[in-house]
Amino acid sequence: METTVIFDLDGVLVDSRAAIAGCMNHALTVIGRPTHPEADLHSYIGPPISHSFGELLGRAPEHAEVAAMMAAYRDRYATVSLTATTVEPGIPDALDVLSQSHRLAVATSKPTAFAEPLLDAVGLSAYFDVIAGPGLDEHAEPKTETVRVALARLGPTRAVMVGDRSFDVVGAHANRLPAIGVTWGIGTPHELRDAERLIDAPAELSAAVADLLGE
Repeated sequence: METTVIFDLDGVLVDSRAAIAGCMNHALTVIGRPTHPEADLHSYIGPPISHSFGELLGRAPEHAEVAAMMAAYRDRYATVSLTATTVEPGIPDALDVLSQSHRLAVATSKPTAFAEPLLDAVGLSAYFDVIAGPGLDEHAEPKTETVRVALARLGPTRAVMVGDRSFDVVGAHANRLPAIGVTWGIGTPHELRDAERLIDAPAELSAAVADLLGE
């Protein structure tokens, strides 16, 4: 059976902290809320956007103020993300190595309308057979569902999930996949404690994948 490495996007393949935090502060200004130090906003990167913004505003994800912030954020992010996002150091080399033996895929909470152009802009899209993410109208799709969709589109495969937040580990395990937690993203080693492997650099990916897939 074929094998696949499924990646989260933000914090794993790319460093999007400046782009996301900057657009979040822009959106807060638009809805009349005070801005925050960008570092304080990094912990909101990863979950579905409506949940992150709801938590930030102290509102339910369905609240009108959350919807207004999402609209302002997305209006700015659609263009800013393409120029203010960088590839994590070492990722292209790691993808070169992995793609020789495995199919590669992305399962992200970022809407595909943003994820696909972003991966094109940073020169990574050609590595991936599948890029799975919610639609713009799917504000609260859990990572569990996004990983399930990626697996369905891939077809029969043995796979491993690579992520930087607890949501990635939960999504992997709900789909009976082992998880590799990476420490160069947003999540802490404690947050990633349930992952089967924890690695500190992209150069460690190949060995961790081979170990978990029994190669």
